[in-house]
Amino acid sequence: MQTRSQGPESQVLPASLEVRQRPVREPLGAAYFWLTLFFVVYCARPEDWIPGLDVIPLAKITGVFALFGFVLSIRHSRRRLQKLPREALYLLLMIALLFLSAVLSPLWRGGAFSRTLDFSKVFVAWVIAYIAVTNFERLRRIIFIQTASVAVVSIVSILKGHSHPRLRGALGGIYSNPNDLAFAIVLSLPFCIAFMLKAQTIPRKAAWAFAMLVMAAAIFSTASRGGFITLLVVAPVCLWHFAIKKQRIHLIIAAVLILTVVGVAGGGRLMDRFFAISGEDLDTGIERRAHGSYEDRWYLMNRSLEAIARYPLLGVGVGNFMSFSGEWRNVHVAYLQIAAEGGIPVLILYLMFFARGFSNLRRMRRISKSDTDIELFAGALHSSLVGFLVGALFLPEAYIYFPYFGVSFTAVLLAIVKEQQDKKSEFESQHGKIGQNGDIGTITSSPIVGLIRQLEMEGKEHLDLAVEFC
Repeated sequence: MQTRSQGPESQVLPASLEVRQRPVREPLGAAYFWLTLFFVVYCARPEDWIPGLDVIPLAKITGVFALFGFVLSIRHSRRRLQKLPREALYLLLMIALLFLSAVLSPLWRGGAFSRTLDFSKVFVAWVIAYIAVTNFERLRRIIFIQTASVAVVSIVSILKGHSHPRLRGALGGIYSNPNDLAFAIVLSLPFCIAFMLKAQTIPRKAAWAFAMLVMAAAIFSTASRGGFITLLVVAPVCLWHFAIKKQRIHLIIAAVLILTVVGVAGGGRLMDRFFAISGEDLDTGIERRAHGSYEDRWYLMNRSLEAIARYPLLGVGVGNFMSFSGEWRNVHVAYLQIAAEGGIPVLILYLMFFARGFSNLRRMRRISKSDTDIELFAGALHSSLVGFLVGALFLPEAYIYFPYFGVSFTAVLLAIVKEQQDKKSEFESQHGKIGQNGDIGTITSSPIVGLIRQLEMEGKEHLDLAVEFC
């Protein structure tokens, strides 16, 4: 508290005016710290390219410590588990039905249960992220970790992928399949643009531009048709948010130039795989395999519809469609994948969950219309979610964590904006109205009135002295 001793209007200043002078310690610091390490491990997979780390269960260690820190400090959080957003309930119900599907699976119950247990960890990470990411700076840091990790993975994949056709197996885990790698890169590109626009110095802008160039090269190197189609959809959405709406015409020129140069330099294999769809002039082994892959996908789509018709309520269990199809391959449509393995109720929850991501962004834009940083990352989240909806039509990505994290980010962003709005409303109710840009407008609280009157009197005295001097 601060006091003034001069003048009859001497008053005690409210604590709300001292917020900038006194640093506020955010709650759940330990949980957030371990959550960031979990994101590093999951998104960057350092055990695949740093010698010696493959013998350490990094994901389990960081996940357990994040959960432990979360449990110990949850009571200090402003957000409560009882008030989780609706999409968290959808995800929880979806996982519960997947467990029931595994227990009652007509095929391999043990395998389905194990894979469902592995997927269920996304709910724990989702809840910790929603509770522990308490301000925009924490959210920005988490998104930065995911984006920078994918950029590093792109560089490492290209460096290690000379002996790996389509970068298949250059890294392990979620990046071992070229389609999964391309999908993760496309979903992260909008955030690269946001960080580049946010960067204040030329070296940082250049670093993000280089990262996007490498990521585009990695997409073409995977020769993933689904990844490329997703890129063709995400790019215009990004340009709409970042270039057209903000009149940054140079971004459109740069994007077209980069895609053209990278496409001409490294898009030969991708073009061959597209031409192989017709089944004509299949001169190389790559073209024949590409055409065979196209035919397999149509067959697997039909088999997935058969699985849905035969087991509409609970499906065949997570991961069991491969054995049901007889081809030991996943159907390359995430919507059919989740319906065939979890049943139609799980598909409905799946669609409702991701619809909430778009709903969160719409609600956030209605509340916050002047914060450029929030608007910037809201555009990136929207572009990434649109990319997921399109990519899910061509890729078996029902259980990859990235899209679920994206919905979590929208929920966190909405919560942050609402909390800021609540603080503003509380301040206005106590001390008066705040202008649109955060400036003090009509002030009715007596301490503030006294301070303003005193400043006006001092200013008038200084003005009178200046006039006399002249």
